[in-house]
Amino acid sequence: MRFIFDSNTWQEIFGSIGKNRTRTIITIIGVLWGIFIYIALSGAAKGLDNGFEEQFENVAMNSLFTWAQTTSMPYEGFKTGRPLQLKLSDVTVLENRIPEIQYIAPRNVKGVFGGSPGLIVKGTKSGSYNVYGDYPVYTKIATKKIYDGGRFINDKDIELTRKVCVIGERTQKELYEKEENPIGTFLRIDNIYFQVVGVHKFTPGGGFESDSDIYIPFTTYRKLYNTGDDVGWLTIAAYDDADVVQVEKDVKAILKSIHRVDPRDERAFGSFNLGEVFTRISGFANGLTFMSLVVGIATILAGVIGIGNILLISVKERTKELGVRRALGATPREVKAQIILESVFLTMIAGIMGIILGAITLYGINMGTEDLDFPYTNPTVPIPYVLGALVIMVVLGTLIGLIPAQRAVSIKPIDALREE
Repeated sequence: MRFIFDSNTWQEIFGSIGKNRTRTIITIIGVLWGIFIYIALSGAAKGLDNGFEEQFENVAMNSLFTWAQTTSMPYEGFKTGRPLQLKLSDVTVLENRIPEIQYIAPRNVKGVFGGSPGLIVKGTKSGSYNVYGDYPVYTKIATKKIYDGGRFINDKDIELTRKVCVIGERTQKELYEKEENPIGTFLRIDNIYFQVVGVHKFTPGGGFESDSDIYIPFTTYRKLYNTGDDVGWLTIAAYDDADVVQVEKDVKAILKSIHRVDPRDERAFGSFNLGEVFTRISGFANGLTFMSLVVGIATILAGVIGIGNILLISVKERTKELGVRRALGATPREVKAQIILESVFLTMIAGIMGIILGAITLYGINMGTEDLDFPYTNPTVPIPYVLGALVIMVVLGTLIGLIPAQRAVSIKPIDALREE
């Protein structure tokens, strides 16, 4: 191993590179381009994956939403265009008949889907905000971050039909003084007094929800707005190992059966399958990563082969020099080691330059997408992947260097000295 730290070894390597400078640079660019493609595309795919994960980090991955619409087919004496309405009893039936469902939360809202929001009054200040009727189980599906000192709706609130509410950050800013603590205070929701028990921190990704939403117990909501057992929509989370697409089909089939809808009617119940969207995005990101790996390795391999060809040419041009070295006592092992070292050195230089260029590109992409209204965050490649790519390049450089190295040691000193 001492020859690696021998200045004469490196002097010969740099001398050889200098003689074929143009060809060497072109070949290095080939290897550099391969690792750059891998870093850039893999990082870009990871940025897309990270963006969607961050956008929906507070929502269960295997979740879906379903709501009632109108029928588009006549069935059992009912005409086309019959409006449908989800009921609380539907929840029990779905839980009992679909074992893949982990959580199911019936929800109601005043102020979304074309309705007028609730009028909220605090002292002399007032405003219109969306009012949601929810069960505590909803936070099992979509996490709600509550500021210290507060809480979300609990089971006792539901059981006792308490007049309590959780307000949003913007609601607090618009209705309260700057230093005023809203916890424990009272405000009026459509002329009924409610006690504030929490302030929720807004987290994007919850669909139509905002930083001013107000949450009250579902039982209190239906009493306040006289909705009875009506449910606006269902938020459902399946178990992690469940097929969320099949769960969606089962939910719709059972709801059609309950509400006496033609099984072929695809318009009776609407749905949005977040789990399916996640699967598609993840599949796309994985496909992009795999493509970058294939293209990168192919390009690196082509570049490494180019390095091998350059070294073969170099060996041919240095035939007399190698013959002199052999005649002066250089062993075949020393000659072979120098050629392989030259191959590995060129490969390493190209790889490191490609990694640096890829990192700069990803940094630029990250800076350029920071303010975009698009789910794209922190495009990076894990360090182990980068090191793994570098190791592969060293291995390939070593293997490809064996060819010119073997050619070099196969030259007989006497024949080399005759070369002109």
